[in-house]
Amino acid sequence: MEAISPIITDFIQEKEKNMNETIISLDMLQSTGIGALALLLGMLMTRNIKWLQKFCIPSPVSGGLVFSIATLILYKFFHIELSFDGTLKDVFMLAFFTSVGFQSNLKVIKQGGKTLVLMLCLLVGIIILQNVMPLVITKLLDVSPLIGMAAGSISMAGGHGTAGGFASVLEHLGLNGAGTISMAAATFGLIAGSVIGGPIAEKLIRNKLTFEHEIEKDFEVDPAMAGIESDEASPAGREKHLSSHEIEFQHYANATYTLLVVMAAGTVMSKLLQSTGITFPTYFGALIMAAIVRNIIEQTPWRKKLEMEKIVSLGNISLSVFLGMAMISLKLWELQTLALPLISVLVCQVLVMMLLTYFLAFRLLGSDYDAAVLVAGICGFGLGATPNAMANMSAVCYKYHYTVKPFLIVPIIGAMFVDLINTGIITTFLNWIG
Repeated sequence: MEAISPIITDFIQEKEKNMNETIISLDMLQSTGIGALALLLGMLMTRNIKWLQKFCIPSPVSGGLVFSIATLILYKFFHIELSFDGTLKDVFMLAFFTSVGFQSNLKVIKQGGKTLVLMLCLLVGIIILQNVMPLVITKLLDVSPLIGMAAGSISMAGGHGTAGGFASVLEHLGLNGAGTISMAAATFGLIAGSVIGGPIAEKLIRNKLTFEHEIEKDFEVDPAMAGIESDEASPAGREKHLSSHEIEFQHYANATYTLLVVMAAGTVMSKLLQSTGITFPTYFGALIMAAIVRNIIEQTPWRKKLEMEKIVSLGNISLSVFLGMAMISLKLWELQTLALPLISVLVCQVLVMMLLTYFLAFRLLGSDYDAAVLVAGICGFGLGATPNAMANMSAVCYKYHYTVKPFLIVPIIGAMFVDLINTGIITTFLNWIG
């Protein structure tokens, strides 16, 4: 290693646990660039592979999985592990949820009040079922119920964050390797939730809704404009706006500055919320601050100057980059740690989620287009995380048309209720099994 230049020495680090294993550490810009490259690859795949379009698979998911498979090959055959810096990933996540907060018009939220309550009831039922079913399966297979808990709502509805948080608890209760098991299960759920959400929503729209909802956009939509009801998304609209490039630039500049200011204010809000002793996601402060700013502006003459379409567009771009970076960071080799009982539990979790959302959730939430989009979201945060839910819903809206209500309800539930409800139910089950 002495002959290697200092730059390369900083870039490549030797891993102690295996003499033949090397870690390549990428900084935040390199990590962001690869995430964007995965996104571009996914967009190219979506344009050229019909079944990806048909089943509304998000571009960051398809492209990110290709990169994840590539990193798996590097790891398994060449003993090289890529380590990605997630600094800018968090910034893009914050920008996206800030844009969601700007869409939180009180009038719309009031309209979604009933749906929000129904979603919460459904969430409680899903989380309870995600813990009961694994315990039954592990009982039948005569293995530790703690394996079932590791593959229950801890790693499904909870995702990687909750999986990491409860790993030490499961270890203390006697489950060896609880951290690896929980994180591997969470990775499985993340992928499954991203893959099944779009196809289920697509099938519901095709089979359950009236014809007007089935009409797909008859032109290629700029992915940056996904989810925007505007003539800017059409070819003719793009030509029209090219002639007013400076005005368009100013609109996007104002939207960008607004997002940055509110994101900064949101970090202050997050610190104030954390001072209460209650755990909140990092993005919750920005989401709330954006909602407050939006509703204050709505009462002033400045409301017409709020560049909502541009803010939504920037939010969608941020979401895509965030998901791309999240997907390339998946360590697929962790899935090899899944023993047969765990695999059985995880497969059942996915099957139950598919049946539950298709036959129950859709009807419970109103059997309309909003319900179909919400189903895609439920698959995302029920098996993975809130950003996956948003990506699933964006993919469906990208193919059909944008709707506001799901993009308000899912982040609120994901931010305020999922972790709180899940933690309480998990604690109850762990105390019960002893």
